[in-house]
Amino acid sequence: MSDTDGMRADWAQKDFYAVLGVKKDASTDEIKKAYRRLARANHPDTHPGDTAKHDTFKKVAEAYDVVGDPAKRAKYDEMRRLYASGGYPGGGAGGFGGGGFGGQQGGVNLEDLLRDGGGAGGFGDMFGDLFGGGGGGRRRTARPRPTKGSDVETSATISFTDAMDGVTVSLRLSSETACTTCGGSGGKPGTRPHICTTCEGAGFVVASMGGSFSVNETCPACGGRQLVYDDPCPACRGTGRGTSARTIQARIPAGVKDGQRIRVRGKGAPGENGGPPGDLFVAVKVSPHRVFGRKDDNLTIDVPVSFDELALGAEVRIPTLGGSPVTLRLPAGTPNGRTFRVRGKGAKKADGSYGDLLATVEVQVPAVLDAATRAAIEAYRDATASKPLRANLFEQAGA
Repeated sequence: MSDTDGMRADWAQKDFYAVLGVKKDASTDEIKKAYRRLARANHPDTHPGDTAKHDTFKKVAEAYDVVGDPAKRAKYDEMRRLYASGGYPGGGAGGFGGGGFGGQQGGVNLEDLLRDGGGAGGFGDMFGDLFGGGGGGRRRTARPRPTKGSDVETSATISFTDAMDGVTVSLRLSSETACTTCGGSGGKPGTRPHICTTCEGAGFVVASMGGSFSVNETCPACGGRQLVYDDPCPACRGTGRGTSARTIQARIPAGVKDGQRIRVRGKGAPGENGGPPGDLFVAVKVSPHRVFGRKDDNLTIDVPVSFDELALGAEVRIPTLGGSPVTLRLPAGTPNGRTFRVRGKGAKKADGSYGDLLATVEVQVPAVLDAATRAAIEAYRDATASKPLRANLFEQAGA
C-alpha cells in the first residue's frame, strides 16, 4: 500500500461533519458559518502557543476544504457510504484486517481499483478528483489553464468642470504582457516543452502545514504553467512575460469625486492561455475651482455682500457652474454667514439626479473709505450708540 493510498483510507474514516459540528444534510451556508465560527475561535494568530487550538484549527480547515466544496462533498459522501456499507475495503464490519489493502474481499482489491481506476467513474476517478491525483496516481495530460490578466492601476488629473460634466481621457499605460518572442510560453522558439516533473503537470504543489493540514502553492519550477522548457526564451529568460506600452481611452463619469477610483473592465494586462484580461483602475485627481467648491453631491460658493444688503434686504445674482445665473433673495436682517440652497445646481449623482448649490453670504468690509462713506458709517454709529451690541456679553460670560 502506498502512502497516498493510506492517506485516502485515513480520510475515508474521518467524519468531517462531526469536526464542524453540523449534520450530514447541513446546507452550504450552515457549513460555512460553522467553519468561520470555529476558525475564529481556534486561529493560531489569536492563540499563540496553544497547540490544542492549533490542532483543532487544522482539523476544521481540513474538513471545510472537503465538505465546503459541493463537488468534493458529493464524492466524500459517496466514499463514506461505501466505507460504512463494507463496499470499500477496510470499511464496515470487515475493517482493514478483514479485506486488507492487498487482499480480496467480495472480489474487490483496493490496489487494483486505485491503480486501474476501477473503470470509468470508479474509485480511481473519485479519489483522484478528491485528493488531487489522477486515477491511481496517474496524471492527466497537462493542459495549461486559462489565467486572468493582472489588474493595472494609474491616475488621471482632470479639471473641476470636467469632473462635473464627465470626460474621456487618454491614458498611456505600461503593463505586463506575454513575451512577444516566445508568445508567453517561456521557451526558446523552436523548442518543445515537457511536463513539469516537480508538480507533474498540476501547476501547483502541496505544502504540508503539519499534521493532516496542507495547502496548494504555485509550483516554483514552472510558475503554474504546468510545462517547462529545457532551453528558456532568451528575451524573457523563461518567465514568459514582457512589458507593453499602449494608449487607451477611458471614460470618467460625470460627478466623479476627487480621489475616487474608476474601474474600467477588460483594460488591464492581457490574460494567459486564452484567459480574460484584467481590469484598469483609474485614481481620479480633481483640480480645485477658483469659485466653486464641493461637499458630497452639492456645490458650494461664497457670495460677497455688503452690510446694507443684509440689513435692508436685496436681490443678488450669482453664477452657477455651466449654467445660467440665478438670483438670491436676501430678506432684511439676514445674518452674516447664512447659507441659501439652490435646488438642482450641484453635482450629478449616480442615479442621474443632481445635488444642490449651497450659497453662503459673507459681508465684505471695505479696506479704504472715502469721505462720504466714512461720514455715513459714523452717522450710523452715532444712531445706534444707545443700543450697544455687547451689552450682555460680560454678564453672560459670568464676569
